[in-house]
Amino acid sequence: MLKIKVLGSGCPNCKKVEAIARQAASTLGLEAEFIKVTDYNQIMEYNIMATPGLVINEKLVCAGRIPTPAEVTTWLTNAVMQASSKL
Repeated sequence: MLKIKVLGSGCPNCKKVEAIARQAASTLGLEAEFIKVTDYNQIMEYNIMATPGLVINEKLVCAGRIPTPAEVTTWLTNAVMQASSKL
């Protein structure tokens, strides 16, 4: 199962990033756990300068902007391929 984290205060942009990620995961038929990280200290652990941020399986893939659905789909596909290659 993928672990997807949305980093940010819960602002409208953070919610949009989460919605895009949920839609992409659903479209791909992936099972994913979504975690909202709103604690500033936890967000800073990912070395981002601006929110929203998107982390897939502990890898920061986007920060400071809203990614396109196509970008998120690609990142999710890559994460699945990396996870399956480690099995």
